[in-house]
Amino acid sequence: MFGSEFNKELLISFLNAMFHGEQNVQDVTYLNSEQLGDRVDARRAIFDVYCENDKGEKFIVEMQNVYHEFFKDRTIYFSTFPIREQAQRSGDWDFHLNPVYTIGLLNFNFAEGLQNA
Repeated sequence: MFGSEFNKELLISFLNAMFHGEQNVQDVTYLNSEQLGDRVDARRAIFDVYCENDKGEKFIVEMQNVYHEFFKDRTIYFSTFPIREQAQRSGDWDFHLNPVYTIGLLNFNFAEGLQNA
């Protein structure tokens, strides 16, 4: 629903509604939704929606229809890909990181799985 240029305005409206005025997304650029690991044998990540606003902030929108026991851990792992790609290979990098926002649209009660966490 949000993953195509055709529905870009819908995605922008959704993101702004999620942030209740704390964020004002004017435009987004869709990014490659497949993220490869840093080694051949490393896990990769495939985002449902991955985009960036004009300030360089990244947004991941994940949709999960059925309960996934390790959804929280998987989401944290997925969030590391846009964080890592900000690391500059020069000696001048000041370690400033732009925000990465992850939004999960779940068809289950996420809090129920936190009892054992």
